[in-house]
Amino acid sequence: MQLYAARALLRQGWEANVVLRVGERGQISDIDRAAACPEGAEAVSGPLLPGMTNLHSHAFQRAFAGETERRQSSQDDFWAWRRVMYELVARLTPDHSEAITEQLYIEMLKAGYTAVGEFHYVHHGPGGRPYASPSEMSDRVVEAAEAAGIALTLLPVFYSRGGFAAREPDPGQRRFVHDLDGFAALLETLFARHSKRRDFRLGIAPHSLRAVSGEELTGGVAVLGHLDPAAPVHIHVAEQTTEVEDCLRTTGQRPVSWLLDHAEVDGRWCLVHATHTNRVELERIAAQGAVVGLCPTTEANLGDGLFEAQLFLGADGRFGIGSDSNVSVSPVEELRWLEYGQRLLHRRRALLAPVGGSVGRHLYEHAARGGTQALGLGTGTIETGQRADLIVLDPAHPSLNDLDGDAILDAMVFAGNLNPVKDVMVGGRWQVRDGHHEREESAITRFRAAKRELLRNPRD
Repeated sequence: MQLYAARALLRQGWEANVVLRVGERGQISDIDRAAACPEGAEAVSGPLLPGMTNLHSHAFQRAFAGETERRQSSQDDFWAWRRVMYELVARLTPDHSEAITEQLYIEMLKAGYTAVGEFHYVHHGPGGRPYASPSEMSDRVVEAAEAAGIALTLLPVFYSRGGFAAREPDPGQRRFVHDLDGFAALLETLFARHSKRRDFRLGIAPHSLRAVSGEELTGGVAVLGHLDPAAPVHIHVAEQTTEVEDCLRTTGQRPVSWLLDHAEVDGRWCLVHATHTNRVELERIAAQGAVVGLCPTTEANLGDGLFEAQLFLGADGRFGIGSDSNVSVSPVEELRWLEYGQRLLHRRRALLAPVGGSVGRHLYEHAARGGTQALGLGTGTIETGQRADLIVLDPAHPSLNDLDGDAILDAMVFAGNLNPVKDVMVGGRWQVRDGHHEREESAITRFRAAKRELLRNPRD
């Protein structure tokens, strides 16, 4: 396949009259220049960008987005939200999960996400009873991703306890829980079953320091290391002040400090949220080359707090973005609110770019590169050897019309709410054309049916 773009954002910057050659395995094999579209090439209709990576998703939570916005008490917080989420988990079936996930992943593609990291923790049946196939729920996520056409890094969650000091799991957590041997068997099954798929990578997600012991954290990472030494490792850390206080009380250290002192954190690790971190911890994360996974719309929705992004980027920290609870499925909104949060925190403007630089471009490029590092999929930039995960912007979009260069990205991130994405390619295959996905209508029908069943009154 050959593609011709009048304007394309390559790794080195914007270029005109770009010809991309894409090989049979979906990687960019060559980049050239031509004054006009070569014979046999396809001319894309607007500015060409690398696709965005969504490094943190809990797909099933899309089913109750918008359903938890009624004030229940004067103390509504993350932990109150979590109780509602556990009620939904209790009714979730494999069929529900697959229907919700496919529809969500189509939404992601249409918004410009070309790859997703699924932080997947509902493993067992109701009450914690294992399915006949222990990988049943994980397999449904893989099948949904393949049906939608999005690249997937599956991150099975290791969850063994209900909190610090080896607290027993709550009833709502029983569908998540494994011991180390059971979790190792799950990883080995998933690796054998799916690792040869074209748009797939297997990683691991120790849920959090409250959900696994230090020994289990080390053991789980070691199991995956035997299967794939470069596999991604993701963990929730320092998302809530209560978590920080419990960790201090139990271990004598803050969560990020404990993790950096007791685990071999490096460039394959993604520290999700890291909201409540201090300057020393941020500098240490940056020095280790780990990625911080930021989910501004969910962090705002749950009242988590604001990550000190300006400090972290000032230390050359790496970040990516995720949709997390999927109250929003828009990379534009995540990037916009990442910057806006810093503006509100520091009461200044244009903070997350070098002086003289484009905020839109700086955010987009850093999130795409950090996200692909975290997912281990070889995308995030347009260059030879990378996957052809690409998006084409709509040149007729009212915010982008007649703009060029970095002004395109500034307008895309900060001007208007209409989706600017027209076409989406994943691994050399078009999945969205003219804003349409071929499975969209049927996926929406199945999603609606699953949502109706899940949100019914359990006493009905």
